[in-house]
Parts: sequence; C-alpha cells; structure tokens
Amino acid sequence: MNPSKETLTGRARPEQLVQTSLKGIARKAKRLKKYRFRDLYRQINHSALTKAWENINKKAAAGVDKITAKEFAKNLKHNVKGILDSLIGKRYHAKMVRRVNIEKDNGKFRPLGIPVVADKIVQRATADILEAIYEQDFIDDSYGYRPNRDSKVAIKSLTKELQFGKYSYIVEADIKGFFDNIDHDWLIEMLKQRVNDKEFIRLIKKWLKAGILKEDGQVIHPVTGTPQGGIISPILANIYLHYVLDIWFIRKVKKGCSGEAHLWRYADDFVCAFRYKRDAERFYHILQKRLSKFGLQLSLEKTNIISFSRFRKYENNNFEFLGFEIRWGTSRKGKDIIKRRTSRKKLRKSLKNFTKWCKENRNKRLRRLFSELNSKLRGYYNYYGIIGNYKSLHQFYKITKRILYKWLNRRSQRRSFDWQEFDKVLDRYRMLKPRITEINQLEFEFS
Repeated sequence: MNPSKETLTGRARPEQLVQTSLKGIARKAKRLKKYRFRDLYRQINHSALTKAWENINKKAAAGVDKITAKEFAKNLKHNVKGILDSLIGKRYHAKMVRRVNIEKDNGKFRPLGIPVVADKIVQRATADILEAIYEQDFIDDSYGYRPNRDSKVAIKSLTKELQFGKYSYIVEADIKGFFDNIDHDWLIEMLKQRVNDKEFIRLIKKWLKAGILKEDGQVIHPVTGTPQGGIISPILANIYLHYVLDIWFIRKVKKGCSGEAHLWRYADDFVCAFRYKRDAERFYHILQKRLSKFGLQLSLEKTNIISFSRFRKYENNNFEFLGFEIRWGTSRKGKDIIKRRTSRKKLRKSLKNFTKWCKENRNKRLRRLFSELNSKLRGYYNYYGIIGNYKSLHQFYKITKRILYKWLNRRSQRRSFDWQEFDKVLDRYRMLKPRITEINQLEFEFS
C-alpha cells in the first residue's frame, strides 16, 4: 500500500482505497485508448461494496424481496459480507426487478424497474468501475448521468454554439422505447472493446437477463433492453449510444458534411445542428438506417428538420430540448440572441402535478405543507432557473399561488382565507419566490 494513502492509524479508509483504485483505472483508460481492462471483477471488493452502499438512495422503494434500505442497514456488516461471499464464490444471482409504471406527459406510462437493495449495491460498485473507464472515452457533448454534465451544462453548451456558430437547420430526434430495445449482444460487444474480464461481463449479463415482475404479477424475461431505474442502466445506455451515435456522428457524419455540424446528446435525447439543408436532410435519411442496425427505431412523428436561422427569427422557428424551448430573438439592445424559456408542454405538466399535490396535501399543518412546497419550488427553480427564463418562472409562481389559494380554501366547508390573509400566510411561511439559479454567465447578453 502506498504510505501516502494511509491514515494516521496506518490503515486506509475504504473510500480512500476505492478512490485510489478508480483513479488508477481512469488514468490508464485515458492514457491507453485501446486498452482492454482485466481483473475488474476483483475490484468489486469489500471496500467497493461499502462505498457503494453509502452512495445508493436509501429512500428508494423496496424491490421484490420487500427489504428496504433501513432494514438492510440493521445488519449491514453481515449483509455486505454475504454479498461479497456470493461474488467470490461465484454464487451471486440477480433478483427479479419489480416494475412500476410512471405516467408521462402524453397520458402514456413509462416503466420503472426497482432492483433489490443487494443488487443496487453491486450495480453501484460496477457502475463506478465502468464510469472510471468510459468517462475518458465519452465525447464532450454527451450529457446526462455523468459528473458535472447535467441539463444546465448541456443547454449552456447548445446555446453558446448556436449563438456563435454558423447553423441554419436543426434535426430533433426521438428514439422510440430506447431503454427497452438495447440489443444485449451489441452491448456486450461494445463493452468488450474496453473490458477483457469474463466474470465482469457475466455479472452485467445477469442484470440484463434478470426477470421483471410486473404490477399484475406477470413475470417477463427480457431479451433486449435495460430496466429503467436500475443503477447500472444509465452508464450502459451511455456506452451504447456512444458507439451507436456519438462517435459515428463525429467520424462519419461530420466529416461528410459541407458545412458545420454539431450534436448534443442527453441520455437518449439528442439534437443536431447543421449549416446546410442538404447536410441536415442527408443525416435525417441515414439516421434511421444507422439506428436499425443496432435494434433501435426513430419515433417519426417526433423527428423533424427545423429551419433555425437568425435571419428568419420571426417565422416561429424553434425547437425543444430538455424541457426548454430554444429560439432566436432580439435583445433589448437590438442584438440577435438565442433565447430559452420553459417549454409550454413542461409548464402545463408541472402545473398539473402541482394541482394534484395541493389536492392531496391541503389538510396538512401549514408549517409542514410549506416546507414541502418550498422543497418542490427549489427543485423547479434549480432546473428551470436559467438566464433569460425569469418570465416563465414568474408565470409558474403566479399560477401556483392561485392553485394553492384555491385548495387551501377547501380545507373545510368554510372559506379559510381571502387574498389579503393569504398573502400574510405566504409571508409568514416564506413561500419561495422565483429566482435565476444559473451562476456562470455566458459571453453574451440574454436579457
């Protein structure tokens, strides 16, 4: 052991050992772009499992075994040792994933998989190793489920590039049921480009093939896809689209274009910008063929070519990305600028969800109700509080006030407040007002 990594007691803490190991993997992956890593399975040791336990969401719902994180923690050392023994003895088996359905904007449902706590821990440790390797390979404009690459960073990059680049056309695309249609054989081949460890690959296969318990009690055995909600799924999805889309766009599409071309991807959501219409049309036509090769399909009704030019900014040419509407506009100084605001669809959905929450929580004590309300508002402002979007934030705030007023006045058969009294309540419990949360200013004016 490197003495510099030891504590004063002469022993390194588990998280230090794991971090040192992961940093070593990352350095090697960055230095040797074609290196295939061996002996990764043994990296999932006691220290890695302990660190993984610390990093999983303890408030998440229980899996098929109905064991919550709180119950698992009662005998933590024994349970972690049991997981490690099963891995060392090659007796580890992935449990079934419990599936629940989450309602989407369009009234349809998105399936969400909930693994058991033990599987979450092993998946977290495995994902940490994969991230150490592939973070060195992923392109700069791949966002989502990556360190320091959230939606705000993606929107900022897109805005700056469109503002200063020479682009006139946008291709917005949607992959139909992406997480359900990832081809297992292709995914394994992609992993083998960087991983030369049969046990490590076999471990990932167990999660891909794990049975899924539906809400009606039916068990299905998937032949494609990764369960949304599984800790391992985001990194596997990013690896899949790194090979299917990202490097293909840079090495093939971009080089074949007559003018500038750029791609931004956030998980399975992506948009591409082109200078010339013929380049945009060519990409539009070959994209489906490329995706089909890997078992994926475009949602044609959500895939479009959009004219997007500062010279046609009054023609209502805009597109949506990550819940924001992007369009050309004019600043107060008369300059052409990219403007961003909350998309109308996302605003309506947020207000619908807020109405439902008010209806279900209106009878709580006001102190607790406003504490939960402010937590929700804080999350909303953190996401949508980008420079230039204050008007949309204030619109959301005004409507939520009216909704809250309506439902608090339905706490009993008598009316509880008039507007004057209601404003006093808002002041007393300090309902959070809209604010811009984007800190780093871009190099141009947004106002």
